[in-house]
Amino acid sequence: MGSEGKSESDSHAFCGHSLSFARTHSGFFSPGSPRLARRREAGGDYKARFPNVDEAKVIRKIDLRVVPVLCVLYLLAFLDRVNISNAAVFGLKQDLNLAGNQFNIALVVFFVPYVLFEIPSNALLKHFKPHVWLSLCMFLFGIITLLQGLTQSLSGLIATRFFLGVVESGVFPACFYLIAMWYKRAEAQKRYSFFFSSTTLAGGFGGLLASAIGKMEGLHGYRGWRWIFILEGALTVLCSFILYFTITDFPEEVTWLSQEEKDFVKARLYEDVGHSKRHEPLTVKSVLAVFKDWKIIVGGFMYFGLIVPAYGYAYFAPSIIQSLGYGAIHTQLLSVPPWACAFALAMLSATASDWLRMRFVFILATTAVSLAGFVTLLVVHDNKHVQYAALFLAAMGTYSAMPIIVCWFNTNLGGHHRRAVGTAFQVGFGNIGGIIAVFSFLAKDAPRYIPGYSIAIAFILLSLTANTVYFLGVSWENRKRDRAQAAGAHAHLSEDEKKRLGDLNPDYRYFT
Repeated sequence: MGSEGKSESDSHAFCGHSLSFARTHSGFFSPGSPRLARRREAGGDYKARFPNVDEAKVIRKIDLRVVPVLCVLYLLAFLDRVNISNAAVFGLKQDLNLAGNQFNIALVVFFVPYVLFEIPSNALLKHFKPHVWLSLCMFLFGIITLLQGLTQSLSGLIATRFFLGVVESGVFPACFYLIAMWYKRAEAQKRYSFFFSSTTLAGGFGGLLASAIGKMEGLHGYRGWRWIFILEGALTVLCSFILYFTITDFPEEVTWLSQEEKDFVKARLYEDVGHSKRHEPLTVKSVLAVFKDWKIIVGGFMYFGLIVPAYGYAYFAPSIIQSLGYGAIHTQLLSVPPWACAFALAMLSATASDWLRMRFVFILATTAVSLAGFVTLLVVHDNKHVQYAALFLAAMGTYSAMPIIVCWFNTNLGGHHRRAVGTAFQVGFGNIGGIIAVFSFLAKDAPRYIPGYSIAIAFILLSLTANTVYFLGVSWENRKRDRAQAAGAHAHLSEDEKKRLGDLNPDYRYFT
């Protein structure tokens, strides 16, 4: 279990350990310790500075204003991204005359701009308020999704998928970054998991919606799969106008907190992970400097390994279920329960992870569930009930482990530059796995999909290895900093010099 990060941050800092947890480590916070004295001089003990502010009440306000709206946004973003799997069940391949691997090519085109534009999109967030940037992205990917329903050929489908990847690239890292501006690290996991679990809600909602929309087959001369794109895209466009007014901005910019409450939010985050340096320019040099830290690269592989089974499931679960002998409508309905169970496990594991202040143990447990599901799918081919049950395990484990991995890595980063670049790199590099996923489940391998399941298992093991390396590495760094602190190795650094280092601050301790 990691001990508390000891540096301080402004209102744009990542989430951190609560003081109640810090106080249990009396060696770090003994009343007469020089470190505590320095913290008090720099404005620590934020509760004493704001005796009239009810922290629980402020957190409830933040919970109601920040996360639910972003969940709606990401639910619709993910729905517009993967509803092509539902459309395929209703005849998209046949109408567009897609043969061989052409459907997979249409899927993979999405990930090229999605990967390339992650970091530039996060840089643009510095120049736009979140409610403007995110609602604009939402409006555009809604329009493009609608246009998918009007495409008449493979080239048209590829074009719309490409531009969908461009406009969706800015959504996920921007949402993660915005949430990070409001919560301390010890509060983060269940909020991140709730947000991330929008993907599971989108999967379930998409199946239900597709089963209903599929009944519009032939209405006004359009096939059912076209109506899926048209109606879901129109819904997204409508919601983008509503979310323009409801997406919250950064803490100092909102009107629903009093000035004292804004200062309180700033102080509690300032105490957690170091100077954010949000208003300093993000240059090529500063971006490259972030990549000198080995943890950034490992963080990419932690997420990359699970993206392959995640997208493999999201894009091909309806086809896998249909291969078990079910009709189109029945297939859509059967795709819903695994997503619902994945949401439940994700929230349970996130709540327990925050309560115990542990990350790695829960990654191991949920990854084991995912591994059990894909191994079962690999070896069982003659019992459709067991195969369907294995889909539950695959979805539950994969989509529960992913938010813990992303939250663990990103909340261990301190400072705006490291957060912005680290988040974008992990998500961008990780989504290269989507390219692998869409070519893992080929039509010629149906219904057994031996190569697809084998590749998913291999990448789960890769993610597990990367997470283990990260866990051992940050644990070693925590112990190294403990020894250096005991020896007074960094006594020459001022408090300001330390807090500007973010998570590289020698007083900072990583979550494990």
